[in-house]
Amino acid sequence: MDTINQGILLKKGAEASLYLIEWYGRKAIVKVREPKRYRPEALDNRIRSYRTIHEPQLIHEAKCAGVSTPLIYMVNVEEASIVMEYIEGPQIKKLLNTTNREKREILCNEIGKSVARLHNYGLIHGDLTTSNMIKSFQDKIVFVDFGLGEKNGELEAKGVDLHLLKRSMQSTHYRFWEQCFQNVLKGYTSVLGVKISEKVYEKIKEIEKRGRYVEERRQ
Repeated sequence: MDTINQGILLKKGAEASLYLIEWYGRKAIVKVREPKRYRPEALDNRIRSYRTIHEPQLIHEAKCAGVSTPLIYMVNVEEASIVMEYIEGPQIKKLLNTTNREKREILCNEIGKSVARLHNYGLIHGDLTTSNMIKSFQDKIVFVDFGLGEKNGELEAKGVDLHLLKRSMQSTHYRFWEQCFQNVLKGYTSVLGVKISEKVYEKIKEIEKRGRYVEERRQ
């Protein structure tokens, strides 16, 4: 894609690279899944093609679920690239570390509501971290990077999704992670109700116990 050569590399991740470009007079992001030499070429092409098709579908379904996500402008399966809306605004990761307690509680409550809407729609984000959430200038929390997401309504998948968010908060927002995660759970419960939410919370505890058991076995 010629526009990539004129763009600015924002992030080079293990799964894909992100470029900031100009797209018909507006800022846009190009997400490119580059070939992985460690995989057989045929398998690599299948994986990149599948994820290039699957991610925009999940982003669209997240919108249907009531969660803010970027607009998709173009999908090029052959080049394994997606052109999407550039969201103006700070990452939630930065906001939580610089704002006051009251605003953190409000932000985390809204995060919990959005995650609940995804789960209620049978969607799993797959990489729930505050780095993948942006507070737009329209005052919405926008979820990005559904590259590892899936359609899955099982309790286990929901528990893993929230467990990942908890772990990321423990490492990134370690000074007040408990306050943050408790407010995420409050927002989550306000959407799904106590009965369903408690089952998910019990699954999180079960996943944590499994992790501790594996760690003890290694030692």
